[in-house]
Amino acid sequence: MNEVTKTAVLERGATPLAPTTAPLPAGHPAVAWGRIGVLLMNLGTPEGTSYWPMRRYLKEFLSDRRVIEVPRAIWWPLLNLVILTKRPGPKGRDYASIWNTDRDEGPLKTITRSQAEKLQATMGDRVVVDWAMRYGKPEVEARIQALLDQGCDRILLVPLYPQYAAATSATACDQAFRALMKMRWQPTVRVSPPYHDDPVYIDAVAAAIRRDLDALDFEPEVILTSFHGVPKSYLLKGDPYHCQCVKTGRLIREALGYSPERMRVTFQSRFGNEEWLKPYTDETVKELAAQGIKRLAIVAPGFTADCLETLEELDGENRHYFEEGGGEHFAYLPCLNDGPEGMRVIAHVVQRELRGWID
Repeated sequence: MNEVTKTAVLERGATPLAPTTAPLPAGHPAVAWGRIGVLLMNLGTPEGTSYWPMRRYLKEFLSDRRVIEVPRAIWWPLLNLVILTKRPGPKGRDYASIWNTDRDEGPLKTITRSQAEKLQATMGDRVVVDWAMRYGKPEVEARIQALLDQGCDRILLVPLYPQYAAATSATACDQAFRALMKMRWQPTVRVSPPYHDDPVYIDAVAAAIRRDLDALDFEPEVILTSFHGVPKSYLLKGDPYHCQCVKTGRLIREALGYSPERMRVTFQSRFGNEEWLKPYTDETVKELAAQGIKRLAIVAPGFTADCLETLEELDGENRHYFEEGGGEHFAYLPCLNDGPEGMRVIAHVVQRELRGWID
């Protein structure tokens, strides 16, 4: 390989898939290729907790037609004239209660970055691991371009959602595909599928629950497996999310050997007046307290990283509901995050989906 060709092929450290002997013509732009990219994609987080960063984040999130399927003629004035005027303040205060002040960012960003860094450490030089957020920063398009700049002509997109939903997995992929539409030389792309019933995932969640329960100074009478809710209409339109959540909950319960009465599936974070997937987590917590349950634990296996919905809503709001109703002992069990169990799941999914590219 002559020096001109070698420079073109190995631009930015890329490793060639096969040697080439043909020299590039004079004036040909440098070409980086031969590496494999992995892009971890999570939901997103605001850039700050004050009014304007929160407003920008909420506007991007709540303008997504995958998330809000209300007709635009109805939703646009409600969003821009009411919600984006009133909601940034209270939500900013919620975020401030869980904010990573050392890094000045939400915990979702801190954890997702760490997941990418830990995964990179296991993958070798030929695979480049990066991360992005569907809403906010770092942006999906920018991180795909960064992978291309490092010579990644094959990219695995990894939506960090064990259960598939149009409002999560699909919209993350939509954003990636929009970026690809602008590119003259698109990379070859794969998308990792949901892993709601993967034995490695189920075993990891069960192991983490056992460990965290052993660390408590009480034994819960009931454990709720709380998943993020979506409107019931999404299920009726064919979204598989509800079914995958229920299956995940059942498999975890069976792995732990609990009865359906002791370990129950619920759905949290409803928004607006439409009926959402039931049973609702907050109403269930209140009902259990009213029934005389004194010891309760909640786990959120649908989240790969702790965030507002787990730290503030589950460990904050629902703890308050339970204790206010007479409950005495409450525990929120953390997500898998970037711990050993969480990284085992992510590495398993990535290595499985890279077969044929790296072996």
